[in-house]
Amino acid sequence: MTLLLLLSLFSVTAILTWAIRQYAHHKDLLDHPNHRSSHVTPTPKGGGLAIMVTFYSALTYLYIKTQVDEKLFFALLSALPVIFISLIDDIRPLPAKLRFAIQLFSASFALYFLGGVSSMHFGLFTLHGIWLNLVALLGIIWMTNLYNFLDGIDGYAGSEAFFVGLAAYLLFGNESALLIAVATAGFLFFNWHKASIFMGDVGSAPLGFIFAVFILNDAGTPHFLGWLMLLSLFWFDATLTLIRRAGRKEKLSQAHKKHAYQRLNQAGFSHDKVVLLAMCVNAVIFAALYLLPQSAYLYLFFVLLVLLYSLIKFIDTKKAFE
Repeated sequence: MTLLLLLSLFSVTAILTWAIRQYAHHKDLLDHPNHRSSHVTPTPKGGGLAIMVTFYSALTYLYIKTQVDEKLFFALLSALPVIFISLIDDIRPLPAKLRFAIQLFSASFALYFLGGVSSMHFGLFTLHGIWLNLVALLGIIWMTNLYNFLDGIDGYAGSEAFFVGLAAYLLFGNESALLIAVATAGFLFFNWHKASIFMGDVGSAPLGFIFAVFILNDAGTPHFLGWLMLLSLFWFDATLTLIRRAGRKEKLSQAHKKHAYQRLNQAGFSHDKVVLLAMCVNAVIFAALYLLPQSAYLYLFFVLLVLLYSLIKFIDTKKAFE
């Protein structure tokens, strides 16, 4: 992969993001603040489309150059229906059942192109069985939605995508993930606090889908746990919040502002400070993955779960879960 390609990817994403922002203003495609919002002024949305267009263009180029595995390429292409339905949803909200049906359709095709998931490697042991395909299917859908849930303050979802993509390239040599990092960097230029454009569902939902495909593509390798830890800040917050809300018998489909990153923002931390704190946590995770042998990944995984839970309990002291 050449430096020219990466610079072009960054530049094209930035230009497309600017163009989408201008179009959104012209057509009044704005995200208006509501009770769940963390912003106070109407802001253009749909900037994630720029990430998707440039990522898939560069991915196709690498595929033509035989630098991307065929099964991974087509599994990633399975996100296209999710991108399409999410773009429509950004313009005119669609029923949740329709979005779920499309996500299920795309996830099924992704698993088909990956050849299914017959094993999941956890370092000291490996799980086997056809039943893992059901776990994988639910995992793709959950990752698709949780990434959307965590896109709630300026620069957060974009910074996570940049970090995970770059870290996966440095740790695992995944060039497709590097494309995500560079494309997202071009978007972040406009999305950092105070954001002049939001990612929208067209960016956040497909990003979650894409990362889920990367995880499952490496399910039978030591990289599997590494991927889970790189994305742990997002899936742990989303999953624990869901469990806590279910324990309180809350209506899970109802919009809320109870994720840890939202409560930290409500406690007085600005958008950029929350994101920088999250990236510091990510930097510690990356350093541990880089320095420790893969044989220690399972131990690191459990230590990380304890640390993340402790971090959320600390946030509870700043802004109660209520």
